Amino acid sequence: MKKELITCISCPLGCDVEFEVAEGEIKNTEGNRCSKGKEYVSNEYFNPTRVLPTTVRVAGGVLPLIPVKTEEAIPKELLEVAMRELAKVELQAPVKLGDVVIENILDTEVNVVATRDLAKR
Repeated sequence: MKKELITCISCPLGCDVEFEVAEGEIKNTEGNRCSKGKEYVSNEYFNPTRVLPTTVRVAGGVLPLIPVKTEEAIPKELLEVAMRELAKVELQAPVKLGDVVIENILDTEVNVVATRDLAKR
């Protein structure tokens, strides 16, 4: 069996959860102080995902960049590719909070949206 350690961030406790992996499943979790720990460890070990916050360029706005993020978490392995796609984007001002910047980024069924309003110059 292979022993692993992951810090759980499901709640404010931040438990260091030690666990063993055998035959493709999590065994013997120790250190999680709440029920969310075991589920977090399983998701993080087998299918890690992240919400991607970043910025994109804006033409004609009062600021040159606007903050954006994925509406939901996407697979961690796609973050770098998603960043390259977002680097190609230039929006036209005005931009409204919640405007879709990229629909279904990288076929994840997750949209990238603006996280603030940005007025025209």
